[in-house]
Amino acid sequence: MNYKSTLKNSLQSGWVIIKLIIPIYVIADILYYYNTLSYIAFLIEPFTSIIGLPPQTSLAIISGMFLNVYGAVAFAAPLELTIHQWSILAVFIGICHSLPVEGVIMKKIGLGNIYSYSLRIIVGFVVAYLTYLIPASWFEATLSDAVFEKTTYTSFYELLKGSIYGAIELTIKVILLIMALIFLMEFIKTRKFIIQSQKNVSKGFSITVGVILGITYGAGILIKEVQSGNISKEDIFYIGTFLMICHAIIEDTLLFVIFGADFTMVVIIRTLAAIIISYILLKIYQKRETI
Repeated sequence: MNYKSTLKNSLQSGWVIIKLIIPIYVIADILYYYNTLSYIAFLIEPFTSIIGLPPQTSLAIISGMFLNVYGAVAFAAPLELTIHQWSILAVFIGICHSLPVEGVIMKKIGLGNIYSYSLRIIVGFVVAYLTYLIPASWFEATLSDAVFEKTTYTSFYELLKGSIYGAIELTIKVILLIMALIFLMEFIKTRKFIIQSQKNVSKGFSITVGVILGITYGAGILIKEVQSGNISKEDIFYIGTFLMICHAIIEDTLLFVIFGADFTMVVIIRTLAAIIISYILLKIYQKRETI
């Protein structure tokens, strides 16, 4: 493993996170302080209420869907969410995030935007709703037993000072986590069996890589095979569907675990959802192909 290159990538990722999280966190705090979100929260309030989340999570959900997980975390961090609610949000955003970017990757292996967007949005809400139905007592904070309470500010100056402090604290936590994960992922990517996967692609291996490393890498190792026609459309459909529901399961989940999400429950829920839903959709796909 090239440690110098890995460190450089970690620092670059850290700088991106700093530029993203600090302004979003401060903006979110200001919006919550002046109750500005009430003017836009109603747009998706029916959906947030269905999955057991407060309307104020609307910006976190929208940001996660169209930007990335970091934006969602930054918008949700100032809220007083419970362990159960953080876990619900982790499940939804884990399934339904970065739609425009990851949609392009899915399209390269043959799955259109309409299918990938529809699948992730619908499955995201359905699985989040099922997570909401699970008793809250089943969820325990993985890293902390702290009670999540929102700080009350008496002036804008106090708000700004507290918000910047909270944003910096959050950024440090995320950067340390991401740096550790980058070193871990780079170590995995440089293993001989991963390198050989470029020459010997299998359905199970592609899914495993995608679940651990994310859609970009999991689907990426298939692109050459897809272009050369060495992999069946059925396998492409199954792998793509599975990965859209369950990918980067360690990295994405740990970002929410910082605030109290239950790592074990989130991982189990997303994995089971991917197995069951992918199997059902594959059977439907096979029937449709035989007609």
